[in-house]
Amino acid sequence: MKYRPVYPRKPFESLLAARQWVTSFVQWYNHEHRHSAIGFVTPAERHEGMDEALLRKRVNVYEAAKNAHPERWSGATRHWQHIAVVHLNPDHQHEEQNNHQKDIHDELKIAA
Repeated sequence: MKYRPVYPRKPFESLLAARQWVTSFVQWYNHEHRHSAIGFVTPAERHEGMDEALLRKRVNVYEAAKNAHPERWSGATRHWQHIAVVHLNPDHQHEEQNNHQKDIHDELKIAA
């Protein structure tokens, strides 16, 4: 939170001002900010189970774009598959597992 450009540089004027700022930040973070770790969907979309349908649509859009203009693509499209397990602070083992999932995705793309 403190690394966001909108983070206040000075202390809040009051407790009410702090609460209003945090409420606004949480609204943005959960409903507008698209997170890379969950496929560039919002946490709210993920929580409500909308992410899988959104990601399927993205796969279709990217594949159609690649088929229409293959000269614009030097490799596989972005990994838009649903990520089943997400860790707040993954340890090395979980990072390797996620990389393995992406490798499998890339291999399937190459084989297709």
